[in-house]
Amino acid sequence: MATWTILDLSATDYDDLMALWASAGLPFKPHGRDTRAAFERQLSQPMAIYLGAFHGGELAGAVLGTHDGRKGWINRLAVQPNRRGRGMGRALVEAVEARLGQQGIEITAALIEAWNGTSFEVFRALGYVHHAGIHYLSKRARPDV
Repeated sequence: MATWTILDLSATDYDDLMALWASAGLPFKPHGRDTRAAFERQLSQPMAIYLGAFHGGELAGAVLGTHDGRKGWINRLAVQPNRRGRGMGRALVEAVEARLGQQGIEITAALIEAWNGTSFEVFRALGYVHHAGIHYLSKRARPDV
């Protein structure tokens, strides 16, 4: 039985989200793409599905999902280290998938950095298939984005 509630993240969750990412060991750019202003702008986008798992009022896990109108993307999944292994990550991913499905999105992909073996295994266990032949490329306006 889940001991958390999954809710939409709001601008007031910003500090807790940054603390969660830090405790989960995820890199982030608080002076670039992860500023408070950027987070608030992202939240206002209709394709943003930013969810948090709250336990006793505390943000214990979060997932950032988006879509481009044809494919859904999970860009960031984090669960507090002391709460892992209890299904919270799975519940967050399934909540994003459900929201995407409600919007007619039938493909969901996850972006996982090579060093993050834990996330890789979580997504594999959830039925995601690794496509070794795909190369991710990005172009950045500046290093902190």
